Parts: sequence; structure tokens; C-alpha cells
Amino acid sequence: MMEKNTMLFSLKDVGKEYQGPAEKIIIFSRLSLDIAQGDSVAVVGASGSGKSTLLHLLGTLDNPSRGTVLFRGRDITAMTAEQKAAMRSRDVGFVFQFHHLLPEFNTQENVAMQAVIAGMPRREAMKKAAHALELVGMSGRAGHRVGTLSGGERQRAAIARAILMHPAVLLADEPTGNLDERTGDSVGQLLMDLNRELGMTLVVVTHNNSLASLMNRRLELRAGELYDQNC
Repeated sequence: MMEKNTMLFSLKDVGKEYQGPAEKIIIFSRLSLDIAQGDSVAVVGASGSGKSTLLHLLGTLDNPSRGTVLFRGRDITAMTAEQKAAMRSRDVGFVFQFHHLLPEFNTQENVAMQAVIAGMPRREAMKKAAHALELVGMSGRAGHRVGTLSGGERQRAAIARAILMHPAVLLADEPTGNLDERTGDSVGQLLMDLNRELGMTLVVVTHNNSLASLMNRRLELRAGELYDQNC
């Protein structure tokens, strides 16, 4: 289990903007945020407020226009593309609203895919996938094709894939947005169980207030600023 209370992310005066057809579109200008290792954080806010952009900056899928983003004290904005790819493979797990599973493979093969692509022998990758599926309560569906799984089961398989390499942080973008309330609640509880049991940092972007309320910290992104709703 990872040790808590060690700073995992530190964002300092981060700005992000895009050039629109006529003018610059400012997402945020001077955003600062610290996230401790082992913490659970929900980021809420209106559509278009920049929640997903923030998640992409943490996961090195996007670069800030200015400021620094530190991961374990290292400025990830200064990394090369190869270094960022290695960090994503080793330290970051992603879960999205849609599961993005491949229908031509069974559940276990889908979960193992990331490790196989990274060069791990197939037998070892499949063994790790079996363990990940056990952690999310999906061992009994390992050999089933994606098309036979329910929506909740598909999302659990996607979570298993995300935690396959035991990343330091799990970044989830609307992980319950495509699920009914009951299934969404069970997926939210699963994420919290993984956070507690594995010590895995959890950052969730969501419109789901029930999911957000499970997190240790709840932040609202509004007009380019972060507001702590725990205060």
C-alpha cells in the first residue's frame, strides 16, 4: 500500500487557454492545487468549466499554457513526449464515461491489453488481468465477450484495466455518467474501496453529487477558479 500524506501533484499558477476563431478562450488563468498521495478528490462544476481539461493536465494528455504541474516533485510540463507516455503507462490509470472496450476480445483480454502493448509476456499480463478483475468483483465474467456484459460490468472491466499496472493515481472522467443510479452508486463505492484498499490516489470529475460526496475532498471549478466545498 502506498504511503499517504506525500504530495503527489502540485499545480502552481497554471493557466490554460485556446485560440478560438476570433479570440482566446481562457479556461483558467492562475489555478493552484495540491493533491496528496492516497487522497480522493471530486471536481465538480458546470459543463465547459474546464473539469476535463484539468484532468487531462494531471494525466499529461494536455499541456498548460503557463505555470507548473509537479508530479512527485518533478515538472511534468518539461517532460518529453516519450517520458510522458512512460508516466501514463506506469503511474496513471484512466477511466472515462464510456468504457472503450474492444468487442472482439473477452473481458480478461481487454484488461490485459495495456500490459501486452507495453511488452509484458501475454501469460503474465493475463495473470495480472485476472487479479485486477478479482479486485473489481468480475472474476466470473473474465472469459465473456464485451457484448454480453451489462453497462456496470463493462465499467468495472474498464476500471480493472485502469488499475492493472497499480498506478499511483486513478483519473476518472464522469465514470458513472452512462449508468443508472443504482449501478452508478455501486461503481462509486468500488472506486472508494480501491482508494482505501490500494492507497491509490483518486481524482474524479463528475456531475454526480452522490459520487462526489463519497470523496475526501470536493472542489468546484467555477469561472476559472477552484473552490473547496469542504470548507
